[in-house]
Amino acid sequence: MRAAAALLAGLVLLGPASGSAQQTLSPWQGGPTPALRLKDLEGREHVLEAYRGKVVLVNFWATWCEPCKDEMPSIERLRRSLEGRPFAVLAVNLAEADARVQAFLAKVPLGFPVLMDRDAAVAKSWKARMLPATFIVGADGRMRYSYVGELDWSREPVRRQIAELLPR
Repeated sequence: MRAAAALLAGLVLLGPASGSAQQTLSPWQGGPTPALRLKDLEGREHVLEAYRGKVVLVNFWATWCEPCKDEMPSIERLRRSLEGRPFAVLAVNLAEADARVQAFLAKVPLGFPVLMDRDAAVAKSWKARMLPATFIVGADGRMRYSYVGELDWSREPVRRQIAELLPR
């Protein structure tokens, strides 16, 4: 728990991007895709490798992070816009109690799994030092894009970048 607290203490929260800030996804240049193996709120295990063949949006967030909460509805709109296509979203919550996350989800229903990174070890391996932090993994399992900060994920330029990765 101390390791999680130390990591969380060092996190920076990033709000909405200003007009001059980047509004597209950055190509990934950070090396191989880290592993991801976490349980969701129902206790089901999710392993990133099991999503091979789908483009996966992995979002690191917390309920105490206002920009994180603000962008969740746009991630859900993106997911719905790509429904029926090989696309998945995994929201990784950083070291919060189940009850707190469930209370948030009662107000903001999401159609994708929320995984619990109880000790923030996965966030650390993904180098998610700021929240929100989002990564796009291609259908081949390779990391393709990242974005740090709040973003409207349902905007057409962003949606198009992700759709271009979808297998045909």
